[in-house]
Amino acid sequence: MAVERVATGFRWAEGPVYFPAGRYVLFSDIPNNRIMRFTEDDGHVSVYRQPSMNSNGNTIDREGRLISCEHSGRRVTRTELDGSITIIADKYNGKKLNSPNDAVVAADGSIWFCDPAYGIGGFYEGIKADAEQDKKNVYRVDPKSGDIKMVVDDFVQPNGLCFSPDEKKLYICDTGFTDGPDNPSHIRVFDVDLAGGKLSNSKVFAEMPKPSITDGLRCDTAGRLWCSVGWGDPNEDGVRCYMPDGDLLGKIHIPETVANLCFGGMQRNRLYICGSSSLYAVYTSAQGAMKP
Repeated sequence: MAVERVATGFRWAEGPVYFPAGRYVLFSDIPNNRIMRFTEDDGHVSVYRQPSMNSNGNTIDREGRLISCEHSGRRVTRTELDGSITIIADKYNGKKLNSPNDAVVAADGSIWFCDPAYGIGGFYEGIKADAEQDKKNVYRVDPKSGDIKMVVDDFVQPNGLCFSPDEKKLYICDTGFTDGPDNPSHIRVFDVDLAGGKLSNSKVFAEMPKPSITDGLRCDTAGRLWCSVGWGDPNEDGVRCYMPDGDLLGKIHIPETVANLCFGGMQRNRLYICGSSSLYAVYTSAQGAMKP
């Protein structure tokens, strides 16, 4: 189970998502303003979309459609099965979102996404602009009405999200450390009221070794949490796997800063890892929960 570099030559690889129907991985190359596609059967790499509105996090909904968080668009979009693009969210309380970063889709079709300010901080990964939202929130989009509701408002910089396999927990990264040494670099976990669209009982699930931060999250079928690690000690660059109770089970070392990851493969046991300029892959003894 050696780690393989399956593709390289990107400026900043992020937001991987696996499409079982086509056996391919889509992932963002944010500064190059494109979404890339890695085809699993023959290893072919191609451009899926350019420009991509500096897309960052991607996921797949239960109908097999691509959900993307776009920095320069300051919006969350859905690519329909016919290729057309639907705007899911671009405003809250009549004001533009900051720069949606990552999203997850629940079994009821609700879309949950985070809205930090990284995409409006400069021109490298978006378009520099002033924030219109007072806070950097986490939101829920109602599957029937399309209404957008704020569900958490006390993050410094909310980032990667992931439901537990039973959708009773929601894990969310806080990468606020990028804005100051006293800010958090950790994963929080919430109890989920899916029907009510609410989160409660917030607690810190795992602390990251500063100055490293964790950006992306995925669960396996046993409820273990796999997270990216980077931007700090090179010896910590890679992936961490935590037990459901928060104990650190193990690490996968990668020679580059890791931003995000997803499970894929015909048996859902191949972990795809976005490591800065490259896409890595490793077969694991776990199977991804494959909940978006």
